[in-house]
Amino acid sequence: MSVGALARRGFGDAARAARLLAEAGLDPVRHEAVMDALSRSADPDLALLGLVRIVERSPEAEDLFAALHEDADLRERLLRVLGASSALADHLVRHPGDWRELRGADAARLPDAEELRAGLLHVVGADPHSPAPAADLSAFDPAEAAHALRLAYRRRVLRLAGRDLTGVQDLREVAAELADLAAAVLEGSLAIARARFPEEAARCRLAVIGMGKCGGRELNYVSDVDVVFVAEPTADAPDEAAALAAATRLAAAMMEVPSDTDAEGTLWEVDAALRPDGRHGPLVRPLAGHVAYYERWAKTWEFQALLKARPIAGDAELGAAYVEAIGPLVWQAAGRPDFVEDVQAMRRRVEAHIPRAEADRQLKLGRGGLRDIEFAVQLLQLVHGRSDESLRSGNTLEALEALSRGGYVGRRDAADMADSYRFLRRVEHLLQLHRLRRTHLLPDARTESGQRELRRLGRSLGFTADPVAGLTATWRRRAGEVRRLHEKLFYRPLLKAVARLPEDEVRLSPEHARFRLEALGFVDPTGALRHLEALTSGVSRRAAIQRTLLPVMLGWFADSPDPDAGLLGFRQVSDALGTTPWYLRLLRDDVRVAERMAHLLGTSRYVTELLLRAPDAVALLADDALLVQRRNAELAAEADAALRRHDTAENQVAGVRALRRRELLRTAAADLLGVTDIDGVGDALTAIAVVTIDAALRAATERVARRRGAQPCTRMCVVAMGRFGGNELSYTSDADVVYVHDPLPGADPAEAAATAEEIVRELARLLELPAAEPPVRLDAALRPEGRNGPMVRTLDSYAAYYSRWASHWESQALLRAMPVAGDAELGQRFVEVVDPVRYPRGGPGEQAVREIRRLKARMEAERLPRGADPALHTKLGRGGLSDVEWSVQLLQLRHAHEVAELRTTGTLQALNAAVRNGLLDPDDGATLEVAWRLASRIRGALTLVRGRGGDSIPADLRERTAIAGALGYRADSGEVSPGERMVEEYRRATRRARAVMERVFYDS
Repeated sequence: MSVGALARRGFGDAARAARLLAEAGLDPVRHEAVMDALSRSADPDLALLGLVRIVERSPEAEDLFAALHEDADLRERLLRVLGASSALADHLVRHPGDWRELRGADAARLPDAEELRAGLLHVVGADPHSPAPAADLSAFDPAEAAHALRLAYRRRVLRLAGRDLTGVQDLREVAAELADLAAAVLEGSLAIARARFPEEAARCRLAVIGMGKCGGRELNYVSDVDVVFVAEPTADAPDEAAALAAATRLAAAMMEVPSDTDAEGTLWEVDAALRPDGRHGPLVRPLAGHVAYYERWAKTWEFQALLKARPIAGDAELGAAYVEAIGPLVWQAAGRPDFVEDVQAMRRRVEAHIPRAEADRQLKLGRGGLRDIEFAVQLLQLVHGRSDESLRSGNTLEALEALSRGGYVGRRDAADMADSYRFLRRVEHLLQLHRLRRTHLLPDARTESGQRELRRLGRSLGFTADPVAGLTATWRRRAGEVRRLHEKLFYRPLLKAVARLPEDEVRLSPEHARFRLEALGFVDPTGALRHLEALTSGVSRRAAIQRTLLPVMLGWFADSPDPDAGLLGFRQVSDALGTTPWYLRLLRDDVRVAERMAHLLGTSRYVTELLLRAPDAVALLADDALLVQRRNAELAAEADAALRRHDTAENQVAGVRALRRRELLRTAAADLLGVTDIDGVGDALTAIAVVTIDAALRAATERVARRRGAQPCTRMCVVAMGRFGGNELSYTSDADVVYVHDPLPGADPAEAAATAEEIVRELARLLELPAAEPPVRLDAALRPEGRNGPMVRTLDSYAAYYSRWASHWESQALLRAMPVAGDAELGQRFVEVVDPVRYPRGGPGEQAVREIRRLKARMEAERLPRGADPALHTKLGRGGLSDVEWSVQLLQLRHAHEVAELRTTGTLQALNAAVRNGLLDPDDGATLEVAWRLASRIRGALTLVRGRGGDSIPADLRERTAIAGALGYRADSGEVSPGERMVEEYRRATRRARAVMERVFYDS
């Protein structure tokens, strides 16, 4: 075979390969099957070299060639091993007949743990059923037994590698077999130690507890085997001190066997550093000593390590007793103060100690490495495993599956993490298998040798086109995915919340639940218990996630003004969303959403009702950015889409009203969660009202046009008035408006007026149709002549009326006039008509001012509801909204003709302009602003809490507390409740505002 043909078969040094083939007597044509198998190996050059070395040393070379020719399975196993592991090639050179370990049914069969234990004990002359010393101690040679044990272990690893590299076993099976092999070696080593020291063996019972990867049955090819020793005296020798001394000697001797070096090399180190007090503590302790240490002195990381504890050798009964005694301590550890923070800090410390030059190549400790997966899984296990025994596995993949089944980790996240874990462990195995040395570092791609090693690894993993690029790209992608998932799961706030729950509250039994519900302040614990049972009963994934969430959420409901309403609302929203996958995943993965939801549902009937109409809006709570007011252009574009999407005016406006409902919910949630202030609330509510009315006007106009069979002969404009015009709408405010129309040239005036009237009626009908969406009520009472005047006028009619007949209060009302919908040019002309009326040259006369003052006084006397406390009515009460607004509006009427800054429809904008221009004392301005803001906030909170409008602060203490809670008042150590504190602040602010108002408005 030519050098070029060998290169095409994957040989890196084709000339050398040709020479080696000739030396071994391998004819590329006659042995084509061998050549094919060599080309499929991870490193054909390494595989060929290993084969040649074995042939040179083997007296049975012809048998080997014949077997390779006849047995495809042997051929594949042997050459895959030789192409991946120079260390196993060295073993086969030392023991050339061991190629038979890779042949036959036994080579393909997966052995169980007991078979491995029995086989390795047999080579040291011990009874598998009672691994005591050999019967004839005079003939027992510890060194020979240790060598036989190491050799038997190597042969088992050779078999395992053959199955592993040909894909017969998956990662979990490989790792479990390596752990079982290690346990069998330790059992054999202990038998050797007992044979060396029979008197010590007679004095003690010694159990070996596997920790780390060996304890979890997920061991690497080469890894320290972490152990802990526990010992007790035998019945025949009850002296504990003597027993511990004897056990220490046996343990030390046992550790030497796999750690020593002979012709077979060191197998691995036995590491007992995870014992109590670490390397400074005694090697062996009695069971009571272990328990006492973990009860009193153990650190958080020690309980994390114990999660994988498993008896692996020695006295099985004592090992089981150790696990039974220590287990409860492990699963109580998450309740320790700062437990979660300690585990997170430990991970950061591990990462900080990685040498910078190795950080990007660390499979185990680096960012996105195996430790990221293991720490995240272990933390989730320790926190949730207190109440869920299905999570109590020492095996990472098994634990991850259990976390996914229980709903603690999303299915996709768990699958991605498991896939990444298998990939990283596979790479780690292949790295270690090459020289049978402990390593977790990817080769350095900047060196020639590193490139060769990366190529071998890439080919082993199936990257054939460009092995180096395929491997490195996959490693980076996997590391990035692991790090993302690690940060998502490891730093999930829900972990801290669950960890801080008392032990008996992690999983609520009915009796504990009732008691806890009463203690938390639920008025109807029986009803609340029914909701809990409905949410958590059953074996569904949804119920499992709810069982994790609800113990934590109950505390959040309890912090809200109405826990019962909060829990009921949560059940209703959860029922509405059913098995929607993203909903519970969102609550579980982003605890802030669950906490916010509990607060909103327990605080606001208004939000609850909106959320029940569109439960998928829960997603808005995930990010403050989602709660911020959307741009007007975005809202208008969505409204336009709703108009295009539907073919009837009713459906079109229903779509727009659904948009408004979502924006009402967004605004209310942002308000209650402190994401926006009262200015933002007014802006957002006004903006969505404008978009809704404008879209509905277009739908109404189109409906009238179809009905009449012709396009309207007049242009329409809707002008906002009152709080609507001032950008100060509240949650339940009617939209005060006036309508203006302008007939098209040549149009019949009567026809134009009738058309305009019909459009206005259709507009109101569409916006108030009974539906699940909140209605928009248009109030045109501020039009000329009030309710007695025509609903809509022409622009000329408005001009004539305002120039001749307008009352002073109408000039005042026009201060807030702002065109918001319909024909923009007509709206601008309307503004030009009303500006001289609302900003009269020279200001209002004394008679006009007296009339305005009389009207204000009469409104206070006549419109204040019967029985209402004037000091606690936010709109008409003393120092409330009306006092502030009328004071500001009088300043505007007097000075806006000469001070352009006062020509604004907003109360606070005009107030601040008056201060800036010296028309109002800054302290007086600040006093009025404080009162106006507080009154507006309380008025909004009244609606949010009750679900309906209201202006008076209620006398009921419970309601006051709820409103105060909505405004962010919290209980403190003082005797005054949040509700009373709110009322005190309101009385103080409005009392001062009233004093300013009387000076400014009444010149008193």
